[in-house]
Amino acid sequence: MKQIIEMGGGGFSMEPDHLVLDQFIINQSKQPSPRICFLPTASGDAENYVQRFYHAFQKLDCDPSHLSLFKPPTTDLASFIMEKDVIYVGGGNTRNLLVLWKEWGLDHILKKAWENGSILAGLSAGAICWFEEGVTDSAGPLTGLKSLGFLQGSFCPHYDGEKDRRPTYHHMISEKALSSGYAADDGAALHFIDDQFFQAVSSRSDANAYQVVLHENEISEIALPITYLS
Repeated sequence: MKQIIEMGGGGFSMEPDHLVLDQFIINQSKQPSPRICFLPTASGDAENYVQRFYHAFQKLDCDPSHLSLFKPPTTDLASFIMEKDVIYVGGGNTRNLLVLWKEWGLDHILKKAWENGSILAGLSAGAICWFEEGVTDSAGPLTGLKSLGFLQGSFCPHYDGEKDRRPTYHHMISEKALSSGYAADDGAALHFIDDQFFQAVSSRSDANAYQVVLHENEISEIALPITYLS
């Protein structure tokens, strides 16, 4: 079973005292105390970000680790990644993340891990990266960006958290600069199983997730059923 969990925003980096989305991700692994690896590539492997990851996940029933491409723990990245049950990708600059992953061959390693049952998860840049394309501010103004394409369509994070995200996403789809896809508020997460949308969950009662499609030259925004993880 292949699983990807996409957060529009939230998790330990945005809700350090409310780790329900992080716990949800861990719960999807059937392994006792799953081995979870944090990839902070999009933040330039910011040390403070890594420290906050450990501070949060040491409270949960898991075995946390991280992979820095600036100070790699091993020359055998494939073996390091393939032994992990969950790969959790942080936010930051999506374009830089993709460039570095491709230079290191990490994109191919992650795809193989996913196909072998490792759960892929992340927020913002760490969510955009799994789709074919997405809305990013990696180069300043919001623009479209081609991504890895593990999942079909496009993705927009921070749908309610940044005022320009929603109108920009609608405009880019209507102009066919982006394909139809999905959007998630801060605090909302989309769960895909075997390439297909399975469920949406949230850490906030007012957080939502959407399918956004172009139909007869008009944007249609479909609110997805969502479970509040109280």
